[in-house]
Amino acid sequence: MVVEKQTMSMSSTKIQSLKKDKRKRFWAPYLFVLPNLLIFLIFIIIPAIMGLVYSFTNYNGVSKFSFIGLENYTRLFASEEFWKVFLNTIQYAVMVVPLVFAVSLFAAVLLIKELKGRGFFRAIFYWPTMISFIIVGLTWKWIFGDSFGIVTYLLEAFHLPAVKWLSDPFFAKASIVMATVWSRLGFFMVIFIAGLQSIPASYYEAAQLDGAGRWQTFWKITFPLLKPTSLLVFLLLVVESAKSYPLVFALTGGGPAKETTLIVQYIYENGFTKSDVGYASAMSVILFVVIAVFSLIQYKWAKGGSYE
Repeated sequence: MVVEKQTMSMSSTKIQSLKKDKRKRFWAPYLFVLPNLLIFLIFIIIPAIMGLVYSFTNYNGVSKFSFIGLENYTRLFASEEFWKVFLNTIQYAVMVVPLVFAVSLFAAVLLIKELKGRGFFRAIFYWPTMISFIIVGLTWKWIFGDSFGIVTYLLEAFHLPAVKWLSDPFFAKASIVMATVWSRLGFFMVIFIAGLQSIPASYYEAAQLDGAGRWQTFWKITFPLLKPTSLLVFLLLVVESAKSYPLVFALTGGGPAKETTLIVQYIYENGFTKSDVGYASAMSVILFVVIAVFSLIQYKWAKGGSYE
C-alpha cells in the first residue's frame, strides 16, 4: 500500500509538472510578442481611436473640447481647398505608383541575372532608400532650384532657356515624381528580386525547350508568378503615395499655390499650424477609409495574390 501511495503521488506530481510546462509553452510565445503588441497598442491603436473621437469634436489641442457631431465632415466635404489637395494626392499616386512599379520591376529583372558587377549595381540602386525623405527633398531642391539649382546652372551655361522647375505647377509635379522614383526604386527592386528568386528554374528551362522568347517567357511565366509580390508592391506604393509628406514638403513646400500640397501636409497644417485638431482628425479618418477601401478592393480583385 505504501508503495502504491508513493507511486500515485509521484505520478500526480509528474502530471502537475507537465501541466505547468504546458502552460509555460502556451504563454511563452505571447510573452515574446507582448513588447510589440504594447508598442502597437500605445502608438497605433490608441491614437487612432483618439483621432476618431476628435473628428467629432472642436478640439484645438489645448483647451477642453465639446462634441459637434458631423460638423467637421460637413465642412470638409464643402471645402474646395480640401478637394484640391485630395485630387493632388490622387494625381501624385497615379503618376508615382505605375512608374515606380515598372522601373523597379525592370531593374529587378536585369539584376537577377548573372552579370558582372551585379552586387555593385544593386547597392547603387538601393542606396537612396537609406536616405531620409527630408534629405532627398533638399538634395533634389539643389538640383532643380529655380535660381540656384545645378540643372538651371547647366542650362544657363549652354545658353538654353531657363525652366521654372519648382515654381511652375507642371514642372514642380514632375520634380517630385522624379525624386520619388529615385528614392523608392531600390526598396521595391529588392522585393521584386526576392519574388523572382522564388520562381522555380524548371519553368524557364521548359520555356526554353519550347522555344519561347524573352518577352513570351516574361509575360507567360515571370509576371503571372510574381502576382503575390506585385500585389504587395502595389499596395505598399499606394499607401506610401497617399501618406507622402516629408519629401514633397522639403522639395516644393507644397507650392506653387498648393499645386503640390498633398493631403498629409494639409492635415499637418490644419492640426498643428492652425490648431484645428478636430478638423484635421476628420481628414485623417477620411484618408484611412479611402486607403482601407482601396486596399480591400485591390486585394479582392487580385484574389489575395493567389496564382489563380
